[in-house]
Amino acid sequence: MLRSPAADLFIRYVAPHRARVGGMAVLLLAGTSLQLVTPQITRFFIDTAQAGGAVSALTLAAGLYLGVALLSQVVSVVETYAAEHLGWTATNALRADLVQHSVELPMSFHNAHAPGELIERIDGDVSELANFFSRFVLQLLGSAALLIGVLALLWREEWRVGLALTLVSIVALVALNAVRARGTRYSWAARQASADLFGFLEERLAGLRDIQALGGQRYVLGRLYPYVRAHFQNSRTAFLMGGVLGSAVSAVFTVGWVLVFAMGAYFYRAGTMSIGTVFLLVQYMAMLRRPLDEIGRQAQDFQRAGASVARIAEFRATAPMLPDGPALDLPAGPPRVEFRAVSFGYGAPDAPVVKDVSFVLEPGRVLGILGRTGSGKTTLTRLLLRLYEPDAGSVYLGGVDLRQVGVPDLRRHIGVVPQDVQLFQASVRDNLTLFDPDIPRARIFDIVDELGLGPWLSALPNGLDAEIVPDHAGLSAGEAQLLAFVRVFLRDPGLVILDEAASRLDPATERLIDRAVDRLFHQRTGIVIAHRLQTVERADDILILRNGRVAEWGPREKLAGVRGSLFHELLLAGAPSAVLDGSHEEAHYVARSRQ
Repeated sequence: MLRSPAADLFIRYVAPHRARVGGMAVLLLAGTSLQLVTPQITRFFIDTAQAGGAVSALTLAAGLYLGVALLSQVVSVVETYAAEHLGWTATNALRADLVQHSVELPMSFHNAHAPGELIERIDGDVSELANFFSRFVLQLLGSAALLIGVLALLWREEWRVGLALTLVSIVALVALNAVRARGTRYSWAARQASADLFGFLEERLAGLRDIQALGGQRYVLGRLYPYVRAHFQNSRTAFLMGGVLGSAVSAVFTVGWVLVFAMGAYFYRAGTMSIGTVFLLVQYMAMLRRPLDEIGRQAQDFQRAGASVARIAEFRATAPMLPDGPALDLPAGPPRVEFRAVSFGYGAPDAPVVKDVSFVLEPGRVLGILGRTGSGKTTLTRLLLRLYEPDAGSVYLGGVDLRQVGVPDLRRHIGVVPQDVQLFQASVRDNLTLFDPDIPRARIFDIVDELGLGPWLSALPNGLDAEIVPDHAGLSAGEAQLLAFVRVFLRDPGLVILDEAASRLDPATERLIDRAVDRLFHQRTGIVIAHRLQTVERADDILILRNGRVAEWGPREKLAGVRGSLFHELLLAGAPSAVLDGSHEEAHYVARSRQ
């Protein structure tokens, strides 16, 4: 049988704590019973005092009342603590699962959703479920038990009073349910408006440096106002709908209070009720409001939680990373790379970025990929990493179709040094090892020294334990890129991809890592993405892309010696943009002028 998303979340994250839930249920029922007892003690006290009863009996009743009230408070405190603990435990488990799901989602999803929106879903929506996980069911059961207990006692005292207040309670519950059903969609809109606002703020704060440099503050504020307005309007509507819940209950109970006072006065004057019993009816009437108010609050919380549950369910339903096949093992050592008629467009197969690309890179050789910006160079590496799936054709690594390889295993065999290095607010060691505690410190120091980062590391106050602050403050772009080289060395992959990895290095630092790069490519297959000819000097093969297609491919030395080849013209002209754009006449002119 299919379960609702709310029931599915509740069972998955609360069921493992069933023993704690059982204890909370016992405490809740005990507290309910204690609440039902106190009006009986009060009636006894009033009737005994009015009848001139013994002082000892009154003292006993007062002491019993105080004891029951104190015990009720203790039970309430313990139950509240247990509920909060359960709520945090369940929501933290859900947060962890959503974070894991988020990092496993394909890049196409992250391209379409701002990080701020995902933060709002993972934290904001989940926070709305804390009460749903910890107290919703138990509070509903406890409120229902208190409601039934109060009505049962009222029926026992006077069936006409019991009947009147039962009808009042039914009308109040119907009104609550009707308003709650209409309010859920407004709460969903408010949560979505909040996510949109957080997404906008995250993107602008991330680009604050460029915004300030270009004087774009007024533009950002202008774009901010519609998001703030939408958030305010939707939140106000959702809040007003929540207020309608309380107003509906108050309206119905105003009628209930009128009935209690009128019937109490009537039965007292008729001599069928004592003053203590009338006061008992008043107390039970006040107590009857409590479970219905609680049901109203829970309905309001469920109204907000319902919207969050729908958004979380939608998020969880998003397919994770590209599906694995039979998970064949990749061979050890440098792999063979092959593209067979591969075409791919970012969400638009009809407008491919790479078109019918085919080439083979033999094990242990280095391929230099040249092409103008937008020609598809980086896209080829993303397809190799299975960040995206080809729209047509196949990619092979070590003779195995990537669709038959487990994604984690695939990425263990590939190391990437990107143009823009992502460092984390963590220690230098964690940034180098990507939070792998099993890598020995001695190995880290050996690789750091080989890359020439030893003096820089020694200058840090705490060495490997030094914290890297946000935005790499105190760390140059070249040093950040060198740290990325260390990451690849530590992983020891069979295939290494350098995506303009030397673009941020000054000439001195670039010469410093030349020896390390040679070692990196030793007994490994390599791919070098470049805009400059000097970058592909160590390449064995050259692949030139033009408009997403293979314009030229072959051994570097052979292409360099073939007059009329694109690579030969590049070497002669030293004007890559002219050749790669197809402006051959300009390239020949530049080459002749240099000769």
